[in-house]
Amino acid sequence: MSQESSGKRVKTPESLRSARWFAPDDLRSFGHRSRAMQMGYGPEDWVGKPVIGIVNTWSDINPCHSHFKHRVEDVKRGVLQAGGFPIELPALSLAEQYVKPTTMLYRNLLAMDVEELLRCHPIDGVVLMGGCDKTTPALLMGATSAGLPSIYVPAGPMLRGNWHGKVLGSGSDAWKYWDDRRAGLINQKDWIEIEGGIARSHGTCMTMGTASTMTAIAEALGMTLPGASSIPAPDSNHLRMSAESGRRIVDMVWEDLTPNKIQTHAAFENAIAVAMAMGCSTNAIIHVIAQAKRAGCDIGLEDFDRFSRFVPVIANVRPSGDQYLMEDFFYAGGLPGLMTRIKQHLHLDTLTVTGKTLGENIEGAAVYNDDVIRPIDNPIYAEGALAVLKGNLAPDGCVIKPSACPPHLHRHTGPALVFDDYPSMKAVIDRDDLDVTADHVLILRNAGPQGGPGMPEWGMLPMPKKLLKQGVRDMLRMSDSRMSGTSYGACVLHISPESFVGGPLALVKTGDMISVDVPARTINLDISEEEFARRKAAWKAPEPKYERGYGWMFSKHIQQANEGCDFDFLRTDFGKAVPEPDIY
Repeated sequence: MSQESSGKRVKTPESLRSARWFAPDDLRSFGHRSRAMQMGYGPEDWVGKPVIGIVNTWSDINPCHSHFKHRVEDVKRGVLQAGGFPIELPALSLAEQYVKPTTMLYRNLLAMDVEELLRCHPIDGVVLMGGCDKTTPALLMGATSAGLPSIYVPAGPMLRGNWHGKVLGSGSDAWKYWDDRRAGLINQKDWIEIEGGIARSHGTCMTMGTASTMTAIAEALGMTLPGASSIPAPDSNHLRMSAESGRRIVDMVWEDLTPNKIQTHAAFENAIAVAMAMGCSTNAIIHVIAQAKRAGCDIGLEDFDRFSRFVPVIANVRPSGDQYLMEDFFYAGGLPGLMTRIKQHLHLDTLTVTGKTLGENIEGAAVYNDDVIRPIDNPIYAEGALAVLKGNLAPDGCVIKPSACPPHLHRHTGPALVFDDYPSMKAVIDRDDLDVTADHVLILRNAGPQGGPGMPEWGMLPMPKKLLKQGVRDMLRMSDSRMSGTSYGACVLHISPESFVGGPLALVKTGDMISVDVPARTINLDISEEEFARRKAAWKAPEPKYERGYGWMFSKHIQQANEGCDFDFLRTDFGKAVPEPDIY
């Protein structure tokens, strides 16, 4: 993985950003130097050396990042080896499993945390340590707005799970076996054994969930070292990659290789193409749009749908695939191997953190298992992983993952069964007398960016217990919320605009006929325009979710799903992203 510097030094020690804090012979810089000496540092640490911030999202309650407490030392080792001065900066840790109501509520808060950490400290370049779902886009969004040389260190997927000799995939098998338990097919003892076997090491979900999707996207964008995104977290390659990232960021500072030179429109198209080939999480759409807008690139739903038409899914990894996990993907050649198979869909001349082009980075990469990473003429799904639907029920669009749902539900018309909130749905979904059939369309509303709040992962509505007992394992479900990237099924998500702000989903009544046609990319509520108008006129806005604090700010400034759910005041067209501090 070693990457020799191929860039030219354009920065001098005197022009380093950190020199403004440490170099001048004045009282303020005396304070900076004396306080650094208070911590045991000396001039040998900072004079003529880039100061490298290491933004670490470790915490005691984040299992995806539990190894970062130690891995940061490998990053520091690399920085020191290359002649830099490493400074660890703890940042908000978003533990997907524990943060309620959803980590999505706090993605933008972490992005702001990163931006301000870099803005206000004497930092010349930054290593970003993350991996759990919202952490990757948050770190990249913040670093992009800060504009300093940045490199991303992915946490890496955990090892594959195991139960009774069966391979378990996090998330995907949790949903599967939970349905089995609700249907009476497994007992309490089995369930406890599955709990202890499904997550066997530190690291992110080892399925192609949002975590692996977003770290792959970071690599495709050019923001990680080649091959970094799929290294299993416990693998010794991960330690070496971390140290190499520390060495590389020092050179990036001297080369003044900033995110705006890497994250171009073409780079985001590469990210979308790779996402489609990977069988990506539906959450990729929201995060990539937000990241692109931070970088000043006009990327939207249409770009995802366009690429989905011609880039096939070739990564045979759950939940789109049938058996393999991220550990298998890494051994089969990882992302460099996959990218060699979709070269015709990539801009190979885009710049990366190595100082080389994407094409140069993947030159010589290979695939070692044609079943894990399929040839492009033998895909697991002929089109891309996601499809964007529009119609009178979702005028601004919504998304479905057709590669992870039964083909017979790609075209479906059925009566709606509407739930106004998650608790009311949960209260009745297991009732044997629930008036539901396999033809129904389950609808959950008021679960979007404002309604959730924060757009929780409620979109994979649980199958009614009554149907599970009949052997039915999937049906059409739709909402203005999201779902876990490890989920599967015929779930229509991100319906925009959301019902909480008066989107058409707010007007649906139980018994209304809903029509979805994935090949035609349509989704419609089958009522007359006159009836539509009557319901719209009678609709009343719900009470706000928050009256104060961060939640109040979130509700006032959050954008809709089709716009990336960023805060409106953080758009590049709102104003200069990061004014430099006037006083050092």
